[in-house]
Formats: sequence, structure tokens, C-alpha cells
Amino acid sequence: MFKAWEIFCSLINLVFVCSDVSDTEVSCVFMERCVLPCSFKIGNEIVIHWFKTKRDLHVHSFYYSRDQLGNQDQYYRNRTSLFKDQISSGNASLQLTSVEVQDEGRYKCHTSTIKGNQESFVTPVNKVKIDQVENRISCRSEGIYPEPQLSWSTSPPSNTTFTNTTKVERTEQLLYNISSSLMLSAALSHQNTVRKYVNFFKYQ
Repeated sequence: MFKAWEIFCSLINLVFVCSDVSDTEVSCVFMERCVLPCSFKIGNEIVIHWFKTKRDLHVHSFYYSRDQLGNQDQYYRNRTSLFKDQISSGNASLQLTSVEVQDEGRYKCHTSTIKGNQESFVTPVNKVKIDQVENRISCRSEGIYPEPQLSWSTSPPSNTTFTNTTKVERTEQLLYNISSSLMLSAALSHQNTVRKYVNFFKYQ
């Protein structure tokens, strides 16, 4: 009897920084909503700007106590929002809906009050490439920092043991390339669905 599972390839970066505030790891699921974290020191006259650093795309702005979307890039129209009831408490996190592959990139959160300016960045794992040839599924990504971890899982959860081989390489630019191959048993249906996670990680 064939069993059908969804096979997941997940990449995880462990970020270590010298900071009084621990960084937050966020996983964004394709075509669902995702929150990009950003916080600031509480003060009056709050200004929040979110940019995608590549091509300096204007993602979202807030000042004069309301959203200011006149310069927002068309790609983000009706897809972004802030947590209005939490801004006064120092939360400038951005909610992004219907996450797509095109959302990959580095994001900058710029905040300012009468107490000063702050900037923080959110960056994703580079594009995850997944291929399936007969019973073998391969998952790989390149140009990652810091060193990632890769894991395989199924939905629904299964006690089945999968045979996989994972390889991590360090490049001359001190970035990491990672690849992993998973062998499926003959009892598994070949109509498995591979879902991709877009992983975002905040760092300072």
C-alpha cells in the first residue's frame, strides 16, 4: 500500500551576536503571511520606514501617526501592514502577506523618534533549490551566512527512517553552500509534494 507524505526541506541559520537583545528567527511559508521583526526605543514623533535594500524598494512607511504609502513600490501594494496598537510600545515589525519567491532579499527597518535613529536588517536564506529524480530528492542552497543546518521532515509526521546525505562547503568569500539528498522508500507514492520555506533571519 502506498503512503503519501509531504516532504519538507528546512534550512536553519544559528546567529550569534554580541547584543543585549537576542535576535529573533522567523520562518516564512510560501504564499502565507510573515512577520519581519523590528523594534525601537520608545519616544515621541515616531517614524518607521521599511525598504528592500536591493534597488532600494520602498516597502512601507509610517509617520504623523498613520501609514504613508504614497511612495510604496507597486509590488507591495495591499500586502504590508504594521501592528498599529503596538507601535507606541516600540514594535515596528512588518507583516507581509502572500509571501512569494520574489520577496527574497535583504530588508532594512529604519526608525526614528526625538530620541534618535535606529536601523536593523532582515535577510533570508538564498533561494532553496529542490529537485526530484525517481526516488531521490535533492535540496540545496548557496551563499549563506552563518553556517546553516538542514533537516528533512514529513507531513503528517512519520516514524519512517529516511536515508539522507548532507554536505556543507565554505567558500572563499566565507559563505556556505549546503546540499542534501534524500532517498525515498519504494513504499512512498511518487506524487509527494515538496513545499519550500523561505527563512528570514534578523541580525544587527
